[in-house]
Amino acid sequence: MIRRDFLRLGALWSGVGRVSPAGMLGVASIGGGLALPGQAAAADYRALVCVHLSGGNDGNNSLIPLDGAYDDYASARPDLALAKDSLTPLSGNSAGHAFGLNPALAPLAALYNQQRLAWVVNVGPLVVPTTAGQVKDRSVPLPPFLFSHSDQIAIQQGWMGDTDASGWAGRALEAMPSRLKNPLSAVTTDNNRTLVLGRHSRVGFMSPGGSRWWGQADLASSSNHWARSLGQMSQWQYSNRYETEFTRSFGSSFEESKLLTQANLKAQLPVGNFPSDSLGESLRSLAAVMPVFKSMGFKRQIFLISWGGFDTHTDQRGSNLRSQDTQLDVLARAMSAFDQANLASGLGADVTSLMMTDFGRTLRQASGGGSDHGWGNHWFVMGGSVAGGQVIGEFPALVLRGPDDADPAGQDRFVPKVSSDQLGATLMQWMGLPTDSLLTVFPNLANFSIKNLGLFST
Repeated sequence: MIRRDFLRLGALWSGVGRVSPAGMLGVASIGGGLALPGQAAAADYRALVCVHLSGGNDGNNSLIPLDGAYDDYASARPDLALAKDSLTPLSGNSAGHAFGLNPALAPLAALYNQQRLAWVVNVGPLVVPTTAGQVKDRSVPLPPFLFSHSDQIAIQQGWMGDTDASGWAGRALEAMPSRLKNPLSAVTTDNNRTLVLGRHSRVGFMSPGGSRWWGQADLASSSNHWARSLGQMSQWQYSNRYETEFTRSFGSSFEESKLLTQANLKAQLPVGNFPSDSLGESLRSLAAVMPVFKSMGFKRQIFLISWGGFDTHTDQRGSNLRSQDTQLDVLARAMSAFDQANLASGLGADVTSLMMTDFGRTLRQASGGGSDHGWGNHWFVMGGSVAGGQVIGEFPALVLRGPDDADPAGQDRFVPKVSSDQLGATLMQWMGLPTDSLLTVFPNLANFSIKNLGLFST
C-alpha cells in the first residue's frame, strides 16, 4: 500500500510540474534550495505589483478630458463616448486639461485626489522618440509586430527577442545590489511571466489558494511522511544531466512552496472590501502575505498579475460581464481595497502598483460598438510613494485623423509620447536599480534623454 501510494504521489508531482509550481521556473534555478533571510531587519522593503489588463484596455474611455477637448472626444466616438455628467472628476488641471474618469473607475478618483495615484498618458513601446509623421514616412525604427496581442505584451514587458526572452523587471532584479536581493523576488500568479523573467534566475509561482498541499504532502508539517519523502526525492542524484536538472528544479520549487506555506500560515486577513473574482482574490492574497515577507527581512519583490478580457472590438459599453465598464468596476474596487489593505498593514509607502495592458485602442470606434487595436495608451501608477494627483505625459488630440494619428490609413492609432521603457526605468529606479545598470536592463533607453519621469515623491 505504501509503495503504491508513493508511486502515485510521484506521478502527481511529475504532472503538476508542467503547470505549477515547478513549471514556473526560469531559465536557470537557484541550486541548493531557498534560504530564508533573517527575521526582523525589515526597514527597507519595496514591492512592485504589476496588474496587466489582458486584451488591451481602452484608455480613451478610461481617462477623459472635461474641458473643451470633451467635445472632440464625443464627436470622434458618437456611440462609445461616456456622457460628460457621468464622469467622476479629478481635482485640479494637469497635462493641460481637466480630467474625469469612467464612472466605473470612481474609487480611483479618491486615490488620485489624495495624491496616491498618477496617470501616465500616451505610453507604449518605442525604439526612439517618434512622431506620427515619422511613422508614416518610415524614417525611424519601430517596435516589431505592432497591434499583435502576444508580441506587444512581450515587447512592452521587456522581451529582447528569441535569443533573450527575459523581461525588464526580471533583469532589473538580477542587477540589484546584493543587499537588496532575496529568495522569491520575481513572482507570477499564472502562466504569464515575461515581465518578471530574468536571464539567470527563477520565476516563482504564487496562487491565492497557496501551495501547502502537494497531493498528500503537507508542507506545513515537518513530520508529514509524504512531505519528507518529497524532500528526499528532491535530493536524489543522477548521472544523466537532464534528470539532474529536473531534480534540481523540482527541489527549488519544493523549497519555494514550503517558504510560501510558512508565509501564508503567518498571514493575517487584510482589511478592505475585495471583489470575489480572481483579481480580488489575487490582490487579497498579496496584501495578506507581503507584510510577512517584510517581517522575514525580504527587501525587493515584483509580482505580476494578468487579468481580464479587454479586447473589446464589439459590445464595449454596457453591463455584461465582459464589457469594459463592468471590468473597470472590478478593477477599481480591487485596487482601492488593495491600497486600503496596504495602508492598514503599514505598507502604504512600500508598495507601488502599476496598471498596464497590451496596447491602446483606436480613437475611431469600430462597427459593433467597440474599438480596434491601437498603440499609445493611458496607464496608472498607485501607492504612497507616488507623486500622485497628476497626469504625466502629453495627452493626445482626440480628433479623427489628428496630429497624433500614426496610422497611414487614418485609423486613429496614437503614436506614444512616453516609452514603456521610460516608465519601467522610473519604477525600477524607485526599487533601487543602480543608474549604471539602466541601459543593461533597458537598452533602448539610450535613445531617450529623459530616463526618469519623476513619478515618485519618496
